[in-house]
Amino acid sequence: MEAVIVNALSKTYGQEAPRAVDNVSFTVSKGELFGLIGPDGAGKTSIFRMLTTVLLPDGGSASVDGLDIVKDYKEIRNRVGYMPGKFSLYPDLSIEENLDFFATVFNTTVKENYDLIKDIYVQIEPFKKRRAGKLSGGMKQKLALCCALIHKPSVLFLDEPTTGVDPVSRKEFWEMLRRLKEQDITIVVSTPYMDEATLCDRIALIQNGKILGINTPANIVASYPDTLYALRAEPMYALLQAVERYAHTLDSYAFGEYMHASFTGDVREEDVKTYLRQQGIADVEMKKTTPTIEDCFINKLKN
Repeated sequence: MEAVIVNALSKTYGQEAPRAVDNVSFTVSKGELFGLIGPDGAGKTSIFRMLTTVLLPDGGSASVDGLDIVKDYKEIRNRVGYMPGKFSLYPDLSIEENLDFFATVFNTTVKENYDLIKDIYVQIEPFKKRRAGKLSGGMKQKLALCCALIHKPSVLFLDEPTTGVDPVSRKEFWEMLRRLKEQDITIVVSTPYMDEATLCDRIALIQNGKILGINTPANIVASYPDTLYALRAEPMYALLQAVERYAHTLDSYAFGEYMHASFTGDVREEDVKTYLRQQGIADVEMKKTTPTIEDCFINKLKN
């Protein structure tokens, strides 16, 4: 059973503006952890806002839990949880006051659905009297997740929930999502962090409002079409320029302390090193490397 169905969804902000969401289609199965992966401005937030009935689409259709996002918006709002990218709780209210407020909005109580949030809430309960605006990034994130879950939604939408959060809190957050998934909650999450893509059941790569590919993280990595190499030498800038000029280079870009590159199939490692020595670059470290989701994303952008 599909929890979310998106069919040719489109959105434009103004007649002269390009489409923020351009004929996007995908489905999310019930109980799945599905990721929308792409940089800022890719269209992720617009999609989330339409699916949570905050924004009307200009074209296409979508349903959440079998309900149409335009016709059945009131019922959808009762069934979904939405955690926007920007902290949107009441900064002058305490942790417990925010939770009580959101529970009241959905005609429930914190006690009624405490089992759903207890693993998260116990981490912030010692500070329950503290105002939300005075919390750290990680604690704000946990409070926002509790508020999004307080009415026991069937589908949870999380828009870039770990942006600006420290690495430890990011790891803790994804562990919380894994536990929520075990409770049969469908989770749709967006993130610009490519390393988080591997934590999803399936992902959709998105850029400029268009879907570049949808599959499991493992299958997307396995579909990388070329042999990928990691290279390093000093100075790195000269290496980047030289590899880019090489007639047999298919793709090349900086990647952390290395650069990644792929070459035409008839080129050997020694051919590349010989060329680089001719360019005055010696002592080149070159090795085959396994593509990451980020490599696959870059490859799809250029093809």
